[in-house]
Amino acid sequence: MSRISKNVILVLLTLTSSAFLLFQLYYYKHYLSAKNGSGLSKSKESRIGFDGTQWRAVKKFIMLTSSQNVPVFLIDPLILELINKNFEQVKNTSHASSTSECKFFCVPRDFTTFALQYQLWKNEEGWFRLAENMGFQCLKVESKDPRLDWIDSLSGTEIPLHYICKLTSHAIHLVVFHERSGNYLWHGHLRLKGHIDRKFVPFRKLQFGRYPGAFDRPELQQITVDGLDVLIPKDPMHFLEEIPHSRFIECRYKEARAFFQHYLDDNTVEAMTFQKRAKELLQLAAKTLKKLGVRFWLSSGTCLGWYRQCSIIPYSKDVDLGIFIQDYKSDIISAFQDAGLPLKHKFGKVEDSLELSFQGKDDVKLDIFFFYEETDHMWNGGTQAKTGKKFKYLFPKFTLCWTEFVDTKFRVPCETIEYIEANYGKNQQGV
Repeated sequence: MSRISKNVILVLLTLTSSAFLLFQLYYYKHYLSAKNGSGLSKSKESRIGFDGTQWRAVKKFIMLTSSQNVPVFLIDPLILELINKNFEQVKNTSHASSTSECKFFCVPRDFTTFALQYQLWKNEEGWFRLAENMGFQCLKVESKDPRLDWIDSLSGTEIPLHYICKLTSHAIHLVVFHERSGNYLWHGHLRLKGHIDRKFVPFRKLQFGRYPGAFDRPELQQITVDGLDVLIPKDPMHFLEEIPHSRFIECRYKEARAFFQHYLDDNTVEAMTFQKRAKELLQLAAKTLKKLGVRFWLSSGTCLGWYRQCSIIPYSKDVDLGIFIQDYKSDIISAFQDAGLPLKHKFGKVEDSLELSFQGKDDVKLDIFFFYEETDHMWNGGTQAKTGKKFKYLFPKFTLCWTEFVDTKFRVPCETIEYIEANYGKNQQGV
């Protein structure tokens, strides 16, 4: 009996010692290690669902850009959305208190996205070398500058479009924004060349670069997030709303040059005067509709001129815009009249075949066609001014993209050729 009791006691002592040892290991891992050497990043990593790898990579990237005065700003949709939801709390958070808990930069992710306005970057090569010295592996993606595509001697000049810098398992995607006419920012397509390692990062997960994009120039503000000072758009919600509708398509400069080789450009005084007035009218219409918050796009002959010759067709004698009927606002007419464009015609009604026409300078007319959506197509109505006869024009369904036209950012149908062919047929050269 005595022997059994000794064995029981021995087992109990062993279990107690093991439990105490496990407690010591737990205490060391969760408390002492956070105070000695590892600091904030280790305590973050100990929390379920949190990962200090991202935080450390972002911190080092911010140190890198700050040391070189590179004005990067955060455009990562996931983190911007979290910041926007807690905007007042983030704005009122001091630098010291924001380090107590990692809420934004400690989500397990493969990459974090920042942006840079290229015209503000003064030392690109020096920054690139320093990044590699700090332990980053950096990939630079370049392509031709579309702003120079219409100049034969400069066509093909390459510019940086994207940088991807990886630190251990986390990557920073730096989207390079370039300034375009019309005071907006443009970024290019992230197109991988043959020598680039496709396994460098999960490229398919990147949220910028699947296609070129256009954005309003954001006003920036500095905030403290997870103990890190970062610049973000002052209106993060507006930037987030732009992202899914940012796709940009270029005017076809090469095709436009070919067009003018076959059909000489009309350089008469009358043609040039009309094009000047039409440009002014387009820009005034864009300004007026933007104030109202109404989406619109280049339609009919104006869209054809952009697509075919990157210019206003000099003999068209009017400017054409399209608007989805669901975006109609009752104060559109008064807004144009206040802008100095009196209403010339109003055909149809909101429920059916609405069309508005406004009078610009020198008999240049602005026509606005409203589009109605059916199950498998879209349509707009037309009314003959003299006879009142009505027409119905059918279009395949389309989405909207940004482009640049007459030094301004405008929308056009992304499915441009299908849209134009629905209007004018397959051969538009003589239109």
